[in-house]
Amino acid sequence: MKCEKKSMLLYAVTDRAWTGKQTLLEQIESALRGGITCLQLREKEMEQDAFLQEACMVKELCEKYHVPLVINDNVEVAVACRADGVHVGQNDMSPENVRKMAGKDMWIGVSAHTVEEALRAERQGADYLGVGSIFPTGTKKDVVNTTMETLREICKAVSIPVVAIGGIHESNISQLRKTGIDGVALVSAVFGAENIEETCKCLYKKMQNFNL
Repeated sequence: MKCEKKSMLLYAVTDRAWTGKQTLLEQIESALRGGITCLQLREKEMEQDAFLQEACMVKELCEKYHVPLVINDNVEVAVACRADGVHVGQNDMSPENVRKMAGKDMWIGVSAHTVEEALRAERQGADYLGVGSIFPTGTKKDVVNTTMETLREICKAVSIPVVAIGGIHESNISQLRKTGIDGVALVSAVFGAENIEETCKCLYKKMQNFNL
């Protein structure tokens, strides 16, 4: 399965901190109904067996809506649940080693903050890049900020899809126009929304009309 730019348009990243009125699976299905084009399952604290069990259920949901599933960081879980991709950070396994474990068909996403990191990831076999944090965010600790100018430079420098991430929500998303990105990755803007499905519908329409 090729990593297509259209799959990057509205990329949702899960965060269990926002569960409450809905379970994580219910939140995910609401986002899928709302039109997200890719889902990343992120579980930093969960034990391996529980993570795999959850990933298999999420994969089934994503298949129902024909949306690709990416697993954050855990290559073993990604392979075992037949995910479409795996996403790694700069301090995680290299794309070359991920490819050895995951095989030739799985997408590999890599976080990048500079042009140098982006070019290195592309050389090592990354299929797409997650670039940020673009705006201040409370989702991740010790976050590295990336300027709009660097984002533009990265988009010009690489030939693979680029997704902007970090503090992006409906009120600031327009600032990303004409940066060259192929989509946005959202955490709290999706999973922290009062009505996830309707929020995703609005975000999807906004991104469709977004002169990328």
